[in-house]
Amino acid sequence: MTGESGTRAIMAHWKLQLLDNFFLVFHTVFTLFNMTGWIFRRTRKLHAVTMALTAASWFILGIWYGWGYCFCTDWHWQVRELLGRPIGTSSYIHFLIIELTGLSPNPQMVDNVVLAVFLLCVVMTITLNVRDALSRRRDSASDTGHR
Repeated sequence: MTGESGTRAIMAHWKLQLLDNFFLVFHTVFTLFNMTGWIFRRTRKLHAVTMALTAASWFILGIWYGWGYCFCTDWHWQVRELLGRPIGTSSYIHFLIIELTGLSPNPQMVDNVVLAVFLLCVVMTITLNVRDALSRRRDSASDTGHR
């Protein structure tokens, strides 16, 4: 039985490692998209959705779990705990800065910058999505006027 239980433990560890890598890539790409998705006309609608999901997690789930709560971060941290590599910070961006640079800036400063960038991106996505919708409406009205 030791061989079978050892194999199960190896498979469980392998699955956790896969989940850790998945969260690292997915969450980082999601974060980068939240920062840049408003730039490209083709991604603006999707960007508005991802920003709304982020805001819902931070500010609605945050009522119960603490402001800025991110379920993706929470799940990733749970995986890291099971791997025996706990994270010493509650901020995903702070974690990334430490992982990528070895530096550990003030966590409150990181949170403030993250919030400022988030709010800027919200303003940009709303402004540009409204502008795009008005432009489509004008184009549609002018197309029907030429017939």
